[in-house]
Amino acid sequence: MASAEELVAAGLSHAVARQLNCLTEDNKNTRKRALDAIRKETLGRDLSSGALQGLFDHLLKPLLRCLSDPMEKCRETSIQMLGDFIRRVPRPEDSLPYLVPALTQRLGGPEIVEPAEELRLALLGVLGLAVELCGGRLAAYVEDVVKILQRTLVDPFPDAKKESCRCTVSFARAVPEHFHMQAESLVKPLMQTISHQHSRVRVAVIEATGAVIQFGNAKSLDDVLSHFAQRLFDNSPQVRQAVTTVVGSWLLNLRDRYSYFHKLIPLLLSSFSDEILDIRLLAADYWKKAGCQWQQENEDDLKDKLDFLTSPPSLYPAGAERPELGCRELVFRNLSKMLPAVSREITDWVVGTRVKSAQLLAVLLLHAEDHATQHMELLLSTLYRACADEEREVVSNSLKSAELIGTFVSPEVFLKLILGRLQKSSCSPAHLMVLGAVLRGSSGPALVPHLGKIAHMLSHPDIGQESEKLEYLEQLLCCVQALLSQGGKDCREISLQLLKVLVTIQSLSSDQQLHDKVLEAMGLLSVLQDLGGPSELFGRHMAELMEWLAASQDSWTGYSVERLQFEVVAIQSGPAIGGALHQLLPLLKTCLQPSRDAEMRLKLLTVLSKLLLNASATVDSRGEFAHYLQPFLQDILLPNLVWQAGRTSAAVRTAAVSCLWALLCGGTLSQEQMLSVHGDLLPHVIATLDEDSKTTRHTGCRVVAATLRICGTRLHPDALNTVYPELLKRLDDACDEVRLSAAQALSAWFRCAGDEYRAQCGSHLEFLFRGLLVYLDDPDSSVQGAVFEVLKEGSAASLSLLQQEIEAVKEKHRSPVYCDQLLRHISALPRDTA
Repeated sequence: MASAEELVAAGLSHAVARQLNCLTEDNKNTRKRALDAIRKETLGRDLSSGALQGLFDHLLKPLLRCLSDPMEKCRETSIQMLGDFIRRVPRPEDSLPYLVPALTQRLGGPEIVEPAEELRLALLGVLGLAVELCGGRLAAYVEDVVKILQRTLVDPFPDAKKESCRCTVSFARAVPEHFHMQAESLVKPLMQTISHQHSRVRVAVIEATGAVIQFGNAKSLDDVLSHFAQRLFDNSPQVRQAVTTVVGSWLLNLRDRYSYFHKLIPLLLSSFSDEILDIRLLAADYWKKAGCQWQQENEDDLKDKLDFLTSPPSLYPAGAERPELGCRELVFRNLSKMLPAVSREITDWVVGTRVKSAQLLAVLLLHAEDHATQHMELLLSTLYRACADEEREVVSNSLKSAELIGTFVSPEVFLKLILGRLQKSSCSPAHLMVLGAVLRGSSGPALVPHLGKIAHMLSHPDIGQESEKLEYLEQLLCCVQALLSQGGKDCREISLQLLKVLVTIQSLSSDQQLHDKVLEAMGLLSVLQDLGGPSELFGRHMAELMEWLAASQDSWTGYSVERLQFEVVAIQSGPAIGGALHQLLPLLKTCLQPSRDAEMRLKLLTVLSKLLLNASATVDSRGEFAHYLQPFLQDILLPNLVWQAGRTSAAVRTAAVSCLWALLCGGTLSQEQMLSVHGDLLPHVIATLDEDSKTTRHTGCRVVAATLRICGTRLHPDALNTVYPELLKRLDDACDEVRLSAAQALSAWFRCAGDEYRAQCGSHLEFLFRGLLVYLDDPDSSVQGAVFEVLKEGSAASLSLLQQEIEAVKEKHRSPVYCDQLLRHISALPRDTA
């Protein structure tokens, strides 16, 4: 006997029979009204689930036929009714034999059959509802469902893509034992969609891919991982978070995860450097769970380490939290497979890839600890290339990796490889950058036995003088700073080598900031040795430094690095140079011979003039320079005053006479010393008064004046008679500065003309007065005034003779004012002056 629910269903089926017949009418409005009536008579009533099941069995095929109705509204109504029936009937699986083929026909074909985007989305909703309610009963329809998803995953409608992804996840979980046979066919459409412009679509695709791999074939990971790696650079944090979640889930739950650890670990650890804190924390949480799970699964193999290696190494990066043992072991056991890939990616043409790879390398090394030792050659070659990158972030993260190598790897190991590389090939800033970083990361006590070897390598000319580029010198300085920081007081033993490196750096660069850093390093080096500063540091090593420089003096040119080093030592050493005159002067004698390179002599003489200007604090700091005065003049300065053709030679003579001027201004020469050398000195200086260079002539006049002032009245009349004619000629010089300096020298000359000269050389005075009086009519008023002062000074030599000459020429002057003033000056002098 039929149940009440069956009777109700039969009655309603009879009631809608007419409307069912109308569904085949040609008139679209008739079909639409029929569908609305059927909906009202069935789903619009408050019927029991059993009655609805009977109705659904009766209406299923007509409704499925309506999915092909030409009228979009009819198709929409039929889809809605199908969804409502499936949701409300107790046995939706009974509809699957008819529903799934119909959906496959509409959605799973090679071409789009359903033209309306919204209706394709609605059909996918029906499929998703069937998957959700029917679950494992869809096992028989895996092929059809996968065929639908293959097509809808690449549907042009973004919402359809997202719904397909959700359906994929549900279907994979519903029939896992059958899904794996067809899962691989979904990978390609998913990867075609993973770069969609909508971030929500990308998130859905990533989640769907996670389920496809989890419940499908892990071999498809190779087709997926490169796309996932690209999504780590996604602008959307939600996308990057989805990748982190999926990869973390694979590490925990993937059946074949042990075979793919070396591919999954880099993806998860890359999220450790994400800019979003929540993503970093999420990645750290998944990683910790994966490490603990692996540790529990392999507890027997790790028994010894669990029992005895609980404390961290004595030297560990400040602020870093040591990972779990399982995490460290996972990295260590897969490092040989991961490093080659990181090494390739760190020089990728895409900047973001290089940055991520450099960040990942630092994370891997923090986990690997001392196990990185067996990979040192690959690591160092990778860091050399990475540190040469133009991107600052790549370089900074690579330096972190190098510091970690210094922390965990024995100096004996990394120094053998790094220093060996420096010996075999040309050195670059990247090589020094890596060396400096590993030194900073290492510990002082561990480095102490190797300080001498490192300092010797840095001070070697092939390293220290390899390049004049600022970047190279900065990295060379960084290596020295690292040694000073790590070596501390033990740097006493390598003080000379480090000082040589600092001198070389300063000599090769003109950058002021770099010079300041070098001076700071010199100061620290002196403090470590309880010295008072750089000058005392130079004083401690001055003998060795001079020997070092003198070893190459025969080959110096104007462009020699050794000459530049000498300049730095000479200028920076301050008072210390005064204790090395026995080494300094022979070196200068060798290098300042007229046969040597003129450019070099010019530069050395310039340095020498700087020293002589402040002789009491440099070359004469110990009061010993006077002992070397004769050879200094005879062997060093005077040969460079001898005339030679050429502009460079003229510049050398200018520099040499400037040195003489600096020597005389320094106040180190006594009258006795000057009287002993003036005979050799004055002829060379007087010769400079005829030079083409106005600077040389001007300085020469000043040197003559200074020489006369020092000698005073003790000069022989013959010596004075050789001087004044040349000075008198300079009053006609084309340069006003030279004329004025010549006038000043003549004033000094008159002060040297004592009683002996006046008694013997009256005719010379008469000639000189007569020549000077001419310039009282000079067009230049400053020259007139200077000559007037000279004549006033000359009145002390012979008052009557000067008066006589003035009276003789007074009427001939265009402006006799100065003559009248001179006569008044003479009349005011005591008569015994005549």
